[in-house]
Amino acid sequence: MIQKQLFIICLVVACSSPCFAAAESGRPNILLIVADDLGYADLGVYGSEIETPNIDALAAGGMLFTQFHTAPMCAPSRAMLLSGNNNGIAGVASQNRFGLLGAPFPGYEGSLSDRIVPLPRLLTSAGYDTYMVGKWHLGFEPDQSPYAAGFKRSFSVLAGGGTHFDSLGFYEGGALYREDQDLADYPDGRYSTDFYTDKLIEYIDKDRQDGRPFFAYAAYTSPHWPLQVPDDYLTLYKGYYDDGYDALRERRFDSLKEAGIIPADSELPPRNNAITPWADLTAEQKRSESRKMELYAAMLDNLDDHVGRLIRYLKENDLYGNTLIVFIGDNGAAAEDYYNEVPDAAYTPYLRRHFDNSFEKMGTAASFVSYGAQWAEAGSAPFQRHKGYLREGGIVAPMIISGAGVSESAVIDSNYVTVMDLAPTFLAYAGGSYPDDGKVMPMLGESMVDLLGGETDAVHDDNYVTVMSHRGRALLRQGRWKIVTMDGPFDESKFELFDVVADPGETNNLTGAEPEKLAEMIGIWRVERKKLGIVLPEDL
Repeated sequence: MIQKQLFIICLVVACSSPCFAAAESGRPNILLIVADDLGYADLGVYGSEIETPNIDALAAGGMLFTQFHTAPMCAPSRAMLLSGNNNGIAGVASQNRFGLLGAPFPGYEGSLSDRIVPLPRLLTSAGYDTYMVGKWHLGFEPDQSPYAAGFKRSFSVLAGGGTHFDSLGFYEGGALYREDQDLADYPDGRYSTDFYTDKLIEYIDKDRQDGRPFFAYAAYTSPHWPLQVPDDYLTLYKGYYDDGYDALRERRFDSLKEAGIIPADSELPPRNNAITPWADLTAEQKRSESRKMELYAAMLDNLDDHVGRLIRYLKENDLYGNTLIVFIGDNGAAAEDYYNEVPDAAYTPYLRRHFDNSFEKMGTAASFVSYGAQWAEAGSAPFQRHKGYLREGGIVAPMIISGAGVSESAVIDSNYVTVMDLAPTFLAYAGGSYPDDGKVMPMLGESMVDLLGGETDAVHDDNYVTVMSHRGRALLRQGRWKIVTMDGPFDESKFELFDVVADPGETNNLTGAEPEKLAEMIGIWRVERKKLGIVLPEDL
């Protein structure tokens, strides 16, 4: 039974401005906003203490999804987003891995493959202007660029992110940027979220009178580490997190219940014992730790301010009423801390030479702060684990859809949907088509248009299968059932079985209680992974 609830607290907001209806002047503009490494419980409308009024207002005028599933890391999610297909089919079977055993291999291109047609190219063919700013993470070469994928205009950081005030980045040589077809310089001193917002508005505004609808992809690098913010945000959340990450995790869980995001009878999964209890930290450690979360909250607050700038631009130029707006996170909350906790030869020496994480400099351009697994798991409540894992904490992210084509407002929807569903949805709104010539793989995602328009109450039926393999971990989801492994190397005997509708925290492994269901799911896995070209050690 699909759960739908009204936002009681948002009805006042929704009634204070006209709700979106179906596009009245032909095909809608599409604004896709991606927050990088955003935790499930971080937005105000999802129950967070962080102030995100502009994003919350989108939810008040549209639909908030509680079961939006992504890949466990940035690059595979973006490949799925722009292809409507499995990450391996799309060319990113594993983040930052190019080939297998030192040789090129299908699925491990590290860029969009020739087995799919990128969404912006399809939308261009359908008569759309296409724009992109921010994080690309789908290849460095000209033929792997946003321009090559079909974006008319773009300004992108090519790798998995960068610093927020300059081009220092987090590896030798600094971050690389590209504008349209050419490598570009980042304007030192400009804050990333502010700069990318300016660029996107510039692109849209230049073509505003050409009579073509637009697809604008705002791939922000916030709130991805390093946690850096403009000076006037540095103390915005001072003292908010002095009681620590364990208390925040419990508080967020309760707030999710109060906001109607999770059922009232939900149970908080056991805490990860690998994380040092807050009570065991020294006073100085607590001071530093709470500062990390203050900075993360300030970054998200700042991001919301710039989402507000985009919305104001649309309203002031009579574009708002005919624009579909989609806001998503790209994976679970991020636990990496290459400066301190997870030394990495590719990053750590460089970071320690170029940045100073002393308390006084935390949050400034001189620092490179991450908040680690301890805060990430608070942001992933009510699930287990975080970015990188195929547990729900790594792959369930916020999604809000509002605007042209969305018939309901202030609705919480618990449909199972995936990042693969967005490309076919946008293509359907655009009146475009996907090639059926046998040269490329068909999209695996399914259009959400009828759900958003109130014509149906589900996107997928209970037979729909999602399969993923990433860095030795694997999952298969069908209906309410999920088999998943925690750690590599992959071994079928490590599959655990969960009813993730009844047990979203994945605390009750049913492999012993449901042996027939487990065998059935593994049988489906064996068939589907071969269809998708998922390579296991036994295949090599």
